[in-house]
Amino acid sequence: MRMRSLVTAAGVVVVAVLSAGPARAQARGQAKPDDTNPRTARFGVWVNTTNPNNVMTYEAYEKDGSKLTVSNPSNPAADWGYVTLFDGVYRPVTGQEGSETAVEIINAKSIRIYNKRNGVVTQVVINTLSDDNNTINNEYIRMDKDGKITGVTHVTYNRRKK
Repeated sequence: MRMRSLVTAAGVVVVAVLSAGPARAQARGQAKPDDTNPRTARFGVWVNTTNPNNVMTYEAYEKDGSKLTVSNPSNPAADWGYVTLFDGVYRPVTGQEGSETAVEIINAKSIRIYNKRNGVVTQVVINTLSDDNNTINNEYIRMDKDGKITGVTHVTYNRRKK
């Protein structure tokens, strides 16, 4: 009798677990495909949440590219920027002598940015858009000349409302 109760209880648990999985998945519905275009989704003005003197402006460049300008409203002479075709090719950074940047697409929401100074990669940035495309989270990974990670910082940017 005790064995039959144990088997029955185990059977009830198995049925409950198996039936709960599909029901929960059906309640959520199908995942919507992300139709974000990583080449254009960042177009606009973005303000650093902790430093209003750090503003990024993304705009169109050539056919499928992007131009980024980083500005300081308190010191316009410190502006710098680069252009990319998202092809991983290094291009010069204006306003930063000896600097080059290459950008590649990771997925619809994320891009990887490689920053070189005097021919050495000194930083990799993972730039990720939020689900609503109104926040950028940047992870800055700094490296020494041998490629050893020396630090990681995080900065959040919010899209400026028009």
